[in-house]
Amino acid sequence: MRYRFAGFELDEAQHELTNDGTLVTVEPLVFDLILLLVQNAGQLITRDRLVEEIWNGRIVSDSAISACLASARAALGDSGKTQSVIRTVARRGVRLVATVQCVETPGEDEPALRQGRAVKHAFHEETQRVRYARSEEGHSIAYAITGSGPPVLYCRLSGAANLEMEWKLPGGRAFFDTVAERFSVLRFDPVGSGMSERQTIETDFSRMARDAIRVADAAGIDRFSIYSTSGGVLPAAHIAANFPDRIKKLAIIGGYVDGRSRRQVNPRADVIRELMANGWDEPESSFATAVLASYFPEGPFDTVKDFVRLMQSAVDKEHMLKLRDAINDASIEPLLARITCPTLIFHGRKDGIHPLSEAQKLAAGIRDAELITLETANHLPLPDTPVWDQFMETLIAFLAE
Repeated sequence: MRYRFAGFELDEAQHELTNDGTLVTVEPLVFDLILLLVQNAGQLITRDRLVEEIWNGRIVSDSAISACLASARAALGDSGKTQSVIRTVARRGVRLVATVQCVETPGEDEPALRQGRAVKHAFHEETQRVRYARSEEGHSIAYAITGSGPPVLYCRLSGAANLEMEWKLPGGRAFFDTVAERFSVLRFDPVGSGMSERQTIETDFSRMARDAIRVADAAGIDRFSIYSTSGGVLPAAHIAANFPDRIKKLAIIGGYVDGRSRRQVNPRADVIRELMANGWDEPESSFATAVLASYFPEGPFDTVKDFVRLMQSAVDKEHMLKLRDAINDASIEPLLARITCPTLIFHGRKDGIHPLSEAQKLAAGIRDAELITLETANHLPLPDTPVWDQFMETLIAFLAE
């Protein structure tokens, strides 16, 4: 369906807004807001309905709603002062006051369109919508939200991520597609990786935590839970310790307190780093495959190969080596006593990357934290392995409590 109003045309199917034939660039969230108002022209849309329809019922601040409305008005040549297109009804909501003409596109199935809109954030979405936030330093940070329900921030392995590749690979989607049945999963590529600005900067886990908060603010999310994997526990701990009012719960898998260099009195040569140095930039090299195989000795091998492609696409060798060094040298021990949210820790009993003793240190250092030991040698649980179902059911139950 296409809608014409106040000199504009909005094409729902093409997700385009034009003004006298000229394309008007708007963010996806702003487009959804304009579409909602146009489809309900003349009707009062309350704040609660805005939150339900545009933010999928997530907790969202008044300032985020106001900013989205201001962007919608600006795109339509309107303002809060003139309100010639979008009018605010004090303490009630907003409505579109322009006259709207509906224009059907030939061959369009209107019931199917309405159904498609209703499930646009549902499980197994076909299209990923990537948006951008800005770091304190002005670097662009790519993020995406999948699913609907209470928000969960996903802090991934080692700070190396690629939203686009993760979306395409079954091994990458296995986790967030499952969780998206119950929750809104917020994922982002840290600066220097994936679809974010490929700027080479110093690895700073405190800065990564602040970047995560900037992403949550851009997404209009006030409070959220965190799911962190492996090296993702480092920025996750900084978030939970420094922004306690923003965090509902913290889940950790494959985490640790002290990096490899700190927990060994006489550190041996880092074989994994040597493998990275010798073959990270070669697509699907045996060296890169060996790195990921050491994390997942129980496979499945096809999923391990997926992760090789994912992580090689996320960062180049220089960035990966800097991440490796920072992770080896890191310690979050001073932060643990400041983490006050409910915390659940998972760890493989035979994990050869970070020993079970590191998970025990996490559980002992965080007040009232709980530890679940999984009978696996894999660093993280993977689909089609014996521990996967137990892990996912326990995690979802914890987040949903």
